[in-house]
Amino acid sequence: MAFVIPELPRPCAAIAGSDDLFPVHRVYCVGRNYAEHAREMGHDPDREPPFFFQKSPDNLFPAGPDDGGAGGAEFPYPPKSDNVHFEMELVVALSKGGTDISEDKALDHVWGYGVGLDMTRRDLQGEAKKAGRPWDVGKAFELSGPIGPLRPVTETGHISEGRIWLNVNGENRQDGNVNQLIWSIPETISYLSGLFDLKPGDLIFTGTPAGVGPVTKGDVMEGGVDGVGEIRATVV
Repeated sequence: MAFVIPELPRPCAAIAGSDDLFPVHRVYCVGRNYAEHAREMGHDPDREPPFFFQKSPDNLFPAGPDDGGAGGAEFPYPPKSDNVHFEMELVVALSKGGTDISEDKALDHVWGYGVGLDMTRRDLQGEAKKAGRPWDVGKAFELSGPIGPLRPVTETGHISEGRIWLNVNGENRQDGNVNQLIWSIPETISYLSGLFDLKPGDLIFTGTPAGVGPVTKGDVMEGGVDGVGEIRATVV
């Protein structure tokens, strides 16, 4: 058997302190999973069922503090938009999959954790919402998923609290704590596995705290989650 066109490289995420790579299967994102962010987006955060959207695995690109030199990685401002927002997130990497995973077993499926940005063409997302259309053009565009190196659970432990933050040009814009998640990581994995057959290599972007906002060319985004890692990217 042979492929009829050249096979593309498999999307991967870096591993902190190692040349090894984490092969990425799918990228799931949890919408409005911090109460204050839900409110700033005009929604009631009172434990409504979680909802999910996806980015394409090849939307990811390495953006650790050392990627690309002193300025970090470069995030190219996307076309067809003039209102692009940052959303800082804790990322969960799965080593095991399954369906209908119970909450008490959910953390057994976690390989490790990382940090990422869910970059969003907010204007295009807003137009899609108003028209009742999917969000793909606002969320799943090229290089919309800057991600830092992943760290295994053996290094980080399981993350249930810790500061999550983002600065733009040195000014703090997002500042929260992972313990403010509306749906915890075990709850999220369990609920998601009732909707999809999760696989090893899946990543889950767990949601963003309040303070999301626009960036322009030249802005430097720096953020992280305490005990997990940091990310740095310049908008070009």
